[in-house]
Amino acid sequence: MTSNNPLLASTIAPPVMEARRWIAGKAFGADRPLINVSQAAPVDPPPDQMRQAMAEAVLRQDEVHLYGPDLGLPALRTALADSITRRYQGQVSAKNIAITSGCNQAFCAAIATLAAPGDEVILPVPWYFNHKMWLDMNGIATVPLACGDDLVPDAGDAAALITARTRAIVLVTPNNPTGVEYPPTVIAAFRDLARHHGITLIIDETYRDFHSRPGAPHELFGDPDWDDTVIHLYSFSKSFRLTGHRVGAMATSPARLSEVEKFIDTVTICPAQLGQHAALWGLRNLGDWLEGERRKILVRGDAMRSGFAPLAERGWRLRGCGAYFAYVQHPFDLPSDQLARALVDQCAVLALPGSMFTPEGDAAGASHLRIAFANSDEKGIAEVLKRLATVRP
Repeated sequence: MTSNNPLLASTIAPPVMEARRWIAGKAFGADRPLINVSQAAPVDPPPDQMRQAMAEAVLRQDEVHLYGPDLGLPALRTALADSITRRYQGQVSAKNIAITSGCNQAFCAAIATLAAPGDEVILPVPWYFNHKMWLDMNGIATVPLACGDDLVPDAGDAAALITARTRAIVLVTPNNPTGVEYPPTVIAAFRDLARHHGITLIIDETYRDFHSRPGAPHELFGDPDWDDTVIHLYSFSKSFRLTGHRVGAMATSPARLSEVEKFIDTVTICPAQLGQHAALWGLRNLGDWLEGERRKILVRGDAMRSGFAPLAERGWRLRGCGAYFAYVQHPFDLPSDQLARALVDQCAVLALPGSMFTPEGDAAGASHLRIAFANSDEKGIAEVLKRLATVRP
């Protein structure tokens, strides 16, 4: 039986799940095991000290097993608000924070408060595919915003796309899939544009903790009226390796959170309690550990950049590199969706094609691949680059 909902039926299949099907049933030799650079999430469990704290919570804290507040644990909302205030030198309180079942749910809830079928949301290209999927499922038109050669969107270009039906502009920084970090001036320009037109700026900082700058990546929260325009999204899944526990967050106005509460109560009732307790413990105890994780990711990015020369000599181009990602342009006539499948057989590398992050038929998407290198050490990154250099489609 097929779906009776044409919006859902016309939405693309989940890209990571689709890529996994490319390797189903295939065998890879011990001399050349599969290298999976398709997944943009930690593959390791949380650190041992956090797992011990979680075990203690399971055994000793009865509330971990019960429903909690729709908008999240009060202590976690307060701790995250304090963390944002310190990092951004801003003005954020617990009444601005909702805890969600992962950052994807935070985005879905935000859109649910903003747009209805027939409305429009502007997404820079390449975009994060789950954002596009949610808009498609809800009959909300995605308006592509082309980026320049530096893969940074321009607020002036976005201004030309705004119509009476535009409800929001979405920025992801550090960007997924490109790894590019948007400058504070660019982010501020989008905030000003959104405020001028009475629309919302959604800024998704899922990979914020792996930004190359140790300080605040922007100054949005320094504006005392930030929550009249900005919705900020965050993920504990990447920072504390809590992917399986689904813990994300949203910062916005208290008035909008009253609408978000309706969404969460209907979809999940509340965020999972154990993951929230783990996130709270992490905020209180893992600051130094998280900084160490950030430095590891930065070293891996450096390894990608410094090791890319042999590929560049063969016509490849490193378009973006940061946080978890490298976004590379390949030199072949073969479209990226076909090339990505060929890589599995030719060099035992699983990567996602740029076509998964762009409008259908987009020429740039056909010529790019996303390499999620965060789970590879420097030796592993060197091996990926070595294997790609052997490709002859």
